[in-house]
Amino acid sequence: MTELAGRTHELTIRVYWEDTDAGGIVYHANYLNFMERGRTELLRDLGLGQGGLQAREGMTFVVRRMDIVFDRPAVLDDLLTVETFVAEIGGASMTLSQRVLRDGAVLASASVIIVAIAEGKPRRIPPEVRKLFLRDG
Repeated sequence: MTELAGRTHELTIRVYWEDTDAGGIVYHANYLNFMERGRTELLRDLGLGQGGLQAREGMTFVVRRMDIVFDRPAVLDDLLTVETFVAEIGGASMTLSQRVLRDGAVLASASVIIVAIAEGKPRRIPPEVRKLFLRDG
């Protein structure tokens, strides 16, 4: 069963020198880092920090697939917003939509499938964890 979730999270990130290439433009792979931080902070804000989730539930979430589109560059000192939207929840996986924005303009967007795993194998998302991702959870 797949449920439409609707939970949205926003994270503000400043672009530092270490995030850029020699021209002062954010290196493409760093968008993956920004989006990872967005997903991690979503979990943390729901009371599901990765360490706590592992200790409490014996599971963690891992990225299975990511499709990303780069539209515009971010540059040194930009203040970015990383939006993470929980689009769907399946038995052991979730589909997230993520966007990196600057002043409301989309710089990069991605569709991300994450999977719950325990001991290296997919695991159903526990009902109490699933509920936290639902819009009215």
